Amino acid sequence: MDDVFKALADPSRRALLDDLKTRDGQTLTELASRLSMARQSVTKHLHVLEAANLITTVRRGREKLHFLNAAPINAISERWIHKYDRERIAALADLKTALERTAMTESDFVYTTYIEAPPELVWQGLTDPAFTRRYWGMEFETDWTPGSPFAVLHTNRGIRIGDDEMVVKEYEPYSRLSYTWQTYTQEFARSLGLSEEKREHAAAEPRSTVTYELTPQGEETRLTVTHSGFRPGSVVLPDISRGWPMVLSGLKTFLESGRWQQAA
Repeated sequence: MDDVFKALADPSRRALLDDLKTRDGQTLTELASRLSMARQSVTKHLHVLEAANLITTVRRGREKLHFLNAAPINAISERWIHKYDRERIAALADLKTALERTAMTESDFVYTTYIEAPPELVWQGLTDPAFTRRYWGMEFETDWTPGSPFAVLHTNRGIRIGDDEMVVKEYEPYSRLSYTWQTYTQEFARSLGLSEEKREHAAAEPRSTVTYELTPQGEETRLTVTHSGFRPGSVVLPDISRGWPMVLSGLKTFLESGRWQQAA
């Protein structure tokens, strides 16, 4: 937490966060072009922000894209915001709104969190049906071989979704996992209370892809989720941006609280 406050104390770093709030997924060159400082200085500020987990980075070919990350600000809010009275909360509303968003561009969603558990346990939390149905309310039916099909069983809704486009793309145990996301079936849309018009728009969109990257960080695991492949104006992406933080918060609590031992 000290790293977060230290990172936010510098006005140049706050300016970088504001810039990413305006448009996420920028390169170093794009960010440096709007600050009156040397490129090397911008690089150092970005390293501080990344060390504090206030930004996360994703490689796309030769480019390194920078995304604003909501997790540390959410943690600060959960720990201290309830201690303030209503007037103080109102005074902090602009800051809260500016920083408590999730990294999202017109085509990608990126979220990074740190979980006090080894990569092997986090991996099990992402793939083991006994785990996923406990904190996520669903489980995957697949052998996890790259190229293999899979289906999603929403255990809390009694709905199964599977089709030819749902396939496993990458499977590197304890390190990287990627698969094609589900579509909006009529049964699933009804369970969410979605209109038929929105369901048709969602079902017509290109299938998106979810990628998990796990990296050991001492006694913690850095987990980055990238949900990509959305076209501009997607009706699915806003739902995704609201859903993932809740899912990952549930995973973190499930593993760190020891509740996973009851499901193992």
